Amino acid sequence: MRILYMLFAVLLLLFQAAPGSADPIFADTVECRNQGNFCRVGACPPTFTVSGSCHAGLLNCCSK
Repeated sequence: MRILYMLFAVLLLLFQAAPGSADPIFADTVECRNQGNFCRVGACPPTFTVSGSCHAGLLNCCSK
C-alpha cells in the first residue's frame, strides 16, 4: 500500500508543468513584454496608460 503513495508522488512530479507553459504565444504579447510593459484584463492601474493589446486583443498592454 505504501508503494501507491510513492508512485503517486513520483507521477505528480513527472507531469508537473512550468507556469505559463500552456499559454499560446501571441506576437502582440511578446512585443508588449519586450518593451517592459505588462498585460492586464480591463483597465490599466491609475498611473499607467493603455499602449496596445495582448493575447490577440483580449487584454490591454499597460505602460508607464
